[in-house]
Amino acid sequence: MTESKDLPATAPGRVGLLGGSFNPAHSGHVHISQLALDILGLDAVWWLVSPQNPLKPESAMAPLAERLAGARAKAAEEPRVWASDIERVLGTRYSVDTLAALVERYPGTRWVWIIGADNLSELHRWKDWTRIFELVPVAVFDRPSYSFHALQGVAAKRFQQHRVSRAEASTLADREPPTWTFLWSAFDPASATAIRESKQP
Repeated sequence: MTESKDLPATAPGRVGLLGGSFNPAHSGHVHISQLALDILGLDAVWWLVSPQNPLKPESAMAPLAERLAGARAKAAEEPRVWASDIERVLGTRYSVDTLAALVERYPGTRWVWIIGADNLSELHRWKDWTRIFELVPVAVFDRPSYSFHALQGVAAKRFQQHRVSRAEASTLADREPPTWTFLWSAFDPASATAIRESKQP
């Protein structure tokens, strides 16, 4: 990935966006990115290392520079993954604003927003959450203990008629939003919380 001083001058044709605290980045992030690349037919996955998740306490958050460095080191395991602090560069805090800015900045790119079932279950609490579905296609990956609840939740029911099957998932990036898919898949048990706790004295 050739990077300018602030942002890449261009973006690949089909890009998945995986946002999060990456506190720290781990094998689960690589695993879900590889699944997204293969199942959704993407050219790349961009990790959006958040300066501060509005729904998480700052006290437990490592500095952005530390989290970004860790994410870039982990992303190096998969050449099609690029870890960035785009939200810091854009000055955005909420996912909907970040997505809108990227859609405007890279009009030739087909974006797919990648989230876990845990995010889908609480998505209705996010800022302008329905607009997220209107901006880009959404791919939701299974998270054990969250998935069945998420599929009965507010967001899933609101956009149920726009859900496509796994068999159609490879066409998701080329579909006009709102469109989304839920992907049951092999799970990587790595947990950022568990990693942090294991490092505590």
